[in-house]
Amino acid sequence: MDKGPKAPKDPVSKRNGFYIMVDTIVEATERQKTRPSQEIYLDDGRLINKAQIVGGIEDENILELLKDCKGFRQLVHSIGVSVTASKDTKSIEFVFHNYGETNKYDGGTMIRIPCSNNGEEIIIPLGDINWSEDDNIPGKLAFEFLNPGESAKVSVKLYLHDGYKVPEFNIDPPIDFEDFQYKEMITKSLMNMGNNLRLKRAIKKAKKGEDLTIAYIGGSITQGAGAKPIHTNSYAYRSYLSFKKIFEKEGANNVHFLKAGVGGTPSELGMIRYERDVLRDGTVSPDIVIVEFGVNDDGDETKGECYESLVLKILNAPNKPAVILLFSVFANDWNLQERLSPVGKLYNLPIVSVLDAVVEQFSLKRGEGNVITKRQYFYDTYHPTNDGHRIMADCLTYLFKRVDETKLDEQDIIIDKNPVIGNAFIEVKLLDRKDFTKDIEINSGSFSDVDKELQMVEIDKEPKPVPQFPYNWMHTPATGTDSFRMKIKSKNLLLIYKDSGREDFGKADIYVDGKLVLTANPHINGWTHCNTVILYKEDISKEHMIEIKMTKGNENKYFTILGFGYTL
Repeated sequence: MDKGPKAPKDPVSKRNGFYIMVDTIVEATERQKTRPSQEIYLDDGRLINKAQIVGGIEDENILELLKDCKGFRQLVHSIGVSVTASKDTKSIEFVFHNYGETNKYDGGTMIRIPCSNNGEEIIIPLGDINWSEDDNIPGKLAFEFLNPGESAKVSVKLYLHDGYKVPEFNIDPPIDFEDFQYKEMITKSLMNMGNNLRLKRAIKKAKKGEDLTIAYIGGSITQGAGAKPIHTNSYAYRSYLSFKKIFEKEGANNVHFLKAGVGGTPSELGMIRYERDVLRDGTVSPDIVIVEFGVNDDGDETKGECYESLVLKILNAPNKPAVILLFSVFANDWNLQERLSPVGKLYNLPIVSVLDAVVEQFSLKRGEGNVITKRQYFYDTYHPTNDGHRIMADCLTYLFKRVDETKLDEQDIIIDKNPVIGNAFIEVKLLDRKDFTKDIEINSGSFSDVDKELQMVEIDKEPKPVPQFPYNWMHTPATGTDSFRMKIKSKNLLLIYKDSGREDFGKADIYVDGKLVLTANPHINGWTHCNTVILYKEDISKEHMIEIKMTKGNENKYFTILGFGYTL
């Protein structure tokens, strides 16, 4: 139930406090059940991370209190919120949502406060809130608007109870994108120049006025998360524009853009959806493909074999596209380039590391080598701000320019090598309700419905998100209890199923040839997105019987099979 404060008390002097958002651009995205909004998640350590990076908090006692609702209320006296937007932007509401202990999404307190659009700070005293006994952890913030695409600049400050002190906030100096130190920082991103034949060939096509497509595949950073607006300020779109400006034949409009980033998903899913999302089922043959899974593949069961399989799948295309490996970075200075860059080095591919460019200078002061602070680079724990996306784009642009300046390599890369990690999934194909052959027998049983509440993703340069894996099989309480059954001949089989934050989604048991191999839990991640797991991986293709049924006690809940990936 939404709760607001009681009648305001007399004005009080400003308390000591710290920001968790400062002049941050938020943009309303269309939602299925609520008003268009920008959500900022605080769970899984993200509130603590914001306190450290944005607020500059180092006091371990204060950080410890931010872990749960009890500590949060012990520490925080009030929340200050300011919103600046155009006069045409009406009815902006600030939402603060605690997640519940017994009912995560519906059990905790939700505060909803209307905001002005003139930058005036609204103070929300927490002592005036009727808190739910089920409150567990601070879950998320949100800014709700009337229309998708509306945006605002917002700040959120936590004012503290007496007895708690934090350092005074200092505004970061502006970034000088023309300074030599900035340009020097960008040069550090070039981890490997690689063989340039394919990339120079693509650049030559662009200069001659021939049609050329640059494609991007990756996770949420490639999708554009953190960029506002997401479709025009993402690193992908900005680096495409740079390439187009530098190399496109004047007036030809021959350089084309394709973006296929899906938030929260690794190359384990990327390799399955490559034909659908990048090749567009055979209608597109990209000339350049940027692969960005360097921060998404931690959960990859194969520890890089899916990544190498995807890279080889792209490289083996008849038109011989150029492949660039891009490694972004999280706010804890981490990515997987140590694990995955050997793939690029084996095949001598261009490799760009944003980690190598920005992390070292984060610890320096201005005048001593610092170019951009973490507060300026990161929108949240995982995603870049507009400035961060610009840096990523500039790193790719630096590669493009360097390749254009270097002498053409006479020989192409050698692909026919022993893989550094593995290549079992090069020929993986997508199987869903729309795309499967007559050789695969499917009886959907009680998984006969179609789920329409799916992960939504902005593709290419369109701002409106589209649903992922709409041709699915969904079990509902009304469809019975019969198992989903499939007979398939294959070497490898992966299941794609839907994660959900809804409590009425339940677990499903997956059997291969009568043996239970997995119980799929749709609540592992707690939000609507696509999850991929390997059911079997074998050296010889043979026939298997697959059975999926709701786990005992979950028959009256929902479960969605989004699709499968398989190799013959």
